[in-house]
Amino acid sequence: MEARSAEAGTGPAATPPPDGVAPVAVCSRYHEAVELVGRRWSGAILFSLIGGPRYFSDVAAAVPGVSDRLLSQRLRELEAEGLVERAVHPGPPARVSYRLGESGEALVPALRALYDWAQDWRED
Repeated sequence: MEARSAEAGTGPAATPPPDGVAPVAVCSRYHEAVELVGRRWSGAILFSLIGGPRYFSDVAAAVPGVSDRLLSQRLRELEAEGLVERAVHPGPPARVSYRLGESGEALVPALRALYDWAQDWRED
C-alpha cells in the first residue's frame, strides 16, 4: 500500500524528507481534527463564536456567504463533536443560541494563531 501511495503522490512517502530526517506519519487524531475544523465554513463558524454566545442570525451575519442550510448543518456537526453547545431560549418566539463548548474553547488559541498567520500570509 505504501508503494501505491508513493506512486500516486499521496501519503507520507510522497515527499521525501530532507537528508538525515526520518519521515513523520500523520497522526490519525490530528488528521481527524484538521478535517473537522477544515470543513467548509467550520473554522469561520467557530471563530465567530469566540467571545460568547451568538444567535443563529448573528453567526450567519459574521460568516457572509454561508447558506442557512449549510450553517445549520455545520452547527449540528460541531455540536455533535462537542465543539459547540446549543441553547434554546423560551419565547415567544423561541430563539436558539450557540456558544463554544469546552473543546471549542480549548481550540481558541489555535484559531487565534491561524487568524494571525492568515493576516501575515495574505497581506495586501
